[in-house]
Amino acid sequence: MGRLTTHVLDTTHGCPGRGINVELYRLEDGQLLLIAGAHTNEDGRCNAPLLEGEGYRSGVYQLHFHAGDYFRARGFGLGEPAFLDVVVLRFGIDGAQDHYHVPLLISPYSYSTYRGS
Repeated sequence: MGRLTTHVLDTTHGCPGRGINVELYRLEDGQLLLIAGAHTNEDGRCNAPLLEGEGYRSGVYQLHFHAGDYFRARGFGLGEPAFLDVVVLRFGIDGAQDHYHVPLLISPYSYSTYRGS
């Protein structure tokens, strides 16, 4: 069975993004359906896959990373409103694939992502 995992790296401080709230949504009939939620651990990863088993299927998904809350908690002086508050990544999953890993590299003013392994 396939699975979806993620992790966050804080490129400003050079460390894993610990304690970041992550939400996974699936796009169904033009609406976002919340599928899972988690907080990143000490290594910047979720303790379990966000999607696996019977729920793992082809479709369009969104990951929401609450980066603004993370940087505020670290004492980083974000403006209000923050330039990046919730980072939204929309991507497609082909259910025939075994594993999708979607990392996020984040700073208060930029981010990047890629399909990892």
